[in-house]
Amino acid sequence: MPLQKLQFVPGINRETTSYSNEGGWFDCDKVRFRQGFPEKIGGWEKLGSNSFLGSCRALHSWRTTNLDNYVGVGTNIKYYIESGQGYYDITPIRATTVAGDVTFTALNGSSSISVSDTAHGAVEGDFVTFSDATSLGGNITADVLNQEYKIDSVTDSNSYVITAREVATVAEITVDGVYTPTAVTANASDTGNGGSSTVGAYQINVGLDTTVFGNGWGAGTWGRGTWGSAATIDAQTDTLRLWSHDNFGEDLIINVLSGGIYYWDASSAGGLGDRAIALSDLSGALNAPSIASKVIVSDVDRHVIAFGCDPLENPGVQDPLRIRFSDQENAADWRPTPNNTAGDLIVGSGSKIVTAVETRQQILVFTDISLHAMQYLGPPFTFGINMISENVTIQGPLSVTSIEDNVFWMGKNEFYSYTGAVQKLDCSVKDYVFSDFNTQQAEKVFASTNSSFSEIWWFYPSASSDNIDRYVVYNYQQNVWYYGSLARTAWIDRGLNETPLAASTDGYLYNHETGFDDGSANPPAAISAYIESSQFDIGDGDRFSFVSRVVPDITFRNSTAVSPVATFTMKARNFPGGNFLEEDAENVTKTASSPVEQFTNQLYMRLRGRSMALRVESSNTGVGWRLGSPRVDVREDGRR
Repeated sequence: MPLQKLQFVPGINRETTSYSNEGGWFDCDKVRFRQGFPEKIGGWEKLGSNSFLGSCRALHSWRTTNLDNYVGVGTNIKYYIESGQGYYDITPIRATTVAGDVTFTALNGSSSISVSDTAHGAVEGDFVTFSDATSLGGNITADVLNQEYKIDSVTDSNSYVITAREVATVAEITVDGVYTPTAVTANASDTGNGGSSTVGAYQINVGLDTTVFGNGWGAGTWGRGTWGSAATIDAQTDTLRLWSHDNFGEDLIINVLSGGIYYWDASSAGGLGDRAIALSDLSGALNAPSIASKVIVSDVDRHVIAFGCDPLENPGVQDPLRIRFSDQENAADWRPTPNNTAGDLIVGSGSKIVTAVETRQQILVFTDISLHAMQYLGPPFTFGINMISENVTIQGPLSVTSIEDNVFWMGKNEFYSYTGAVQKLDCSVKDYVFSDFNTQQAEKVFASTNSSFSEIWWFYPSASSDNIDRYVVYNYQQNVWYYGSLARTAWIDRGLNETPLAASTDGYLYNHETGFDDGSANPPAAISAYIESSQFDIGDGDRFSFVSRVVPDITFRNSTAVSPVATFTMKARNFPGGNFLEEDAENVTKTASSPVEQFTNQLYMRLRGRSMALRVESSNTGVGWRLGSPRVDVREDGRR
């Protein structure tokens, strides 16, 4: 027989078996489709040598009137402004003590310091900054005390423990941005209490990095603390720390999920050194909400909008279905009057607002069971809201994204889009994704766009992981799906940045679609990428085939390796049963490498079976590739 052209249907299909998906692709990792053909995705490199604390689950980039580029970085521990590859801590202060309320007690020979402060309100892992303390008399000097500390443990509601440490200097910061402070041990002279002027400034409580589910009788609030309490495990209502944020002009408004709303002034006297303040403490603030589930600044009409917030008449008590908006062009004034456009709305369906996303024409509001459209009407009503769809689901606050007027989100066992009407996306990898999915950590799922390639990415945790380790991609231009493995916790598309920017679990930000290697290592490591086809055969599989030659069709354009290499593997099977992706006695596998820049002329092999499959992979640094339409020399080889 003449050479047979291998041209597979674009996208990955896991909704059926490999054998019945003849003519398609069945498995991949770190591969995308461009114009119907697979190629290796781009690599990533660190954004500088500095790292942040905690797991980042929110990124937001904007530019000030001075043309400074900032990125807001919200973690479960801190909130930072990234500028010039440095991280500036603007985490809000929740409480500042009166001078003298804080006292210290040191123990000779120990670096642990007991701190006394009545009703401090701190939890383990919180951060506090001390000032105006005096020396305890020995090694625990004023300089040692007057700095920021992480609380090691909470003794009771009136005391906690910190570890005394030296003051960090520039020389002690290592080249990779990691600083391990040197503990300071108290001696017999450390008998003081820090003086009568010590002030403690407590940052807002840190949040969870993992959603915690309780079990057993007493897991809830009632009964906690005495007989029948839930021991050491928290209740199901304890969820991980999520942020929403948006820029109001050059300033920034940030919100902790079901927590406070804060304002950061980019042009304040302290600049990047200033912390965000509560929105209610903003100059001229009138009835500003103090709790919300989401904040958005409406781009068209310049209102600050708080979703799932506390009502005007009952401040501090969250109403999960209430929406409030400030006066136009005024982030401080939330008191409705005949002379302004401040006001509120109530969503009439569902039990809580999960999230909201802005498009060019409207704001879509998601509850736990429905979807609503919020549109600017102008005075006197300002905004109106109407239901778009009922019986829709959404995985969590971060699992939706928009591009222009199109909105895409992951629901419970479904993917959805809104382009003027809600519709379920026909997903060829749906069962693959949701059959290996950690539903208890669904709040970690986040959606992102990679507009350069017309892609919507969802990152999610697999069933065996509490952390994100997988992704699934919908290419809305080609209407195809593919997936892979990658640990990322937040992502923003290119815009002010030339490439997409993503946060990893190692505490660093990464520029993506840069080169072809994994820049988390030094030197950069190879990215292993592959794609594997479904089985194909001659006739209806009742005949054996013999493959003697493969003519590869692959380009290594833009590769930086001197001799870029990809491995072609033809797999032969006699029967369709079993796990096709794992080798067994029925599989016959041959490999051939192409060590040239353009094309290897041909690969010779001897392979016989009822069905064949093609696998293309690479695992060397500096290698990028795009597959075309290989040919195989295949002929009928009898029947048994």
